[in-house]
Amino acid sequence: MSKINIPRWNHKFMSLIENVKIIGIRNSIYLSYSSIIILVLIFGYFVSYFEYLPFDPEDLDLDYILSPPLTDGHILGTDYLGRDTFSRLILGIEAYLVPSIVAVIIAIFWGIITAVASIFTHKRVTRTLSMINDSILAMPKLVLLFLVIAIFDPNIFYIMIVIGISNIPSVAQLLTAKIDLLKERSFIDSAIASGISYHSIILKHILWSNCRVILFSQSAFIMGEAILMEASLSYLGFGVQEPTPSWGNMVQSGSNYLLQGDLWSSTIPALAIMLVLSAFYLLSYTVSRVLERRH
Repeated sequence: MSKINIPRWNHKFMSLIENVKIIGIRNSIYLSYSSIIILVLIFGYFVSYFEYLPFDPEDLDLDYILSPPLTDGHILGTDYLGRDTFSRLILGIEAYLVPSIVAVIIAIFWGIITAVASIFTHKRVTRTLSMINDSILAMPKLVLLFLVIAIFDPNIFYIMIVIGISNIPSVAQLLTAKIDLLKERSFIDSAIASGISYHSIILKHILWSNCRVILFSQSAFIMGEAILMEASLSYLGFGVQEPTPSWGNMVQSGSNYLLQGDLWSSTIPALAIMLVLSAFYLLSYTVSRVLERRH
């Protein structure tokens, strides 16, 4: 009998179906949605960085003040000064994307250092780190942010540093609880007896093999929180300042014209904030569910 050749694309399709069955349909939808939004976000950042914008975001056109979408090339309309909303929306990605990554790096890196140090060092170090974490948790984030803004000028990187520091205790507590449970298992003692270095045990066998669910889910969650805080502070006038566009200050400036019938200037950036926040929060939820199921 002749061997039946199954097309290669059919194997890939069947593999995709199997992955969907393993992950679950709902988790697959969440993951696809989050991936699409984040990819669009990254693409928009590079479009803004290389200045491939349809209009100059700071160019005033008094003939097109508060124009609705699809007006003479303005895809999403214009704001109260005739500036193109679509170009400002893309440029506004720069206001929080890279700074938010700074907040994630600070929270995750120092959360790991704090958790590992509290487990593998002397009890006095553990108590000191615990006191520091409790002190950070006791400080309201908004009060701390307003204090930093009052001391320094409104600067997005100062804001993200504060957000990163304020999230260190939550990351450290989750990692500490997980590592504390792992210490009771025999594989760590076996690894030490085998001559494996502490560096390799901590990075490979503990953090990557057993704590990556916490690291990935917390990274996505902190990213969403950083974006939300930046948008909130910009809306209140304490974040990114005009004429530099930020989704928060775009919502604030557009809200002044809602009663005049202009629904687009504020609702479009508000919708963008909602989509991005939901993408990161759903990514955090889905990653934790999927990795825990496979672990």
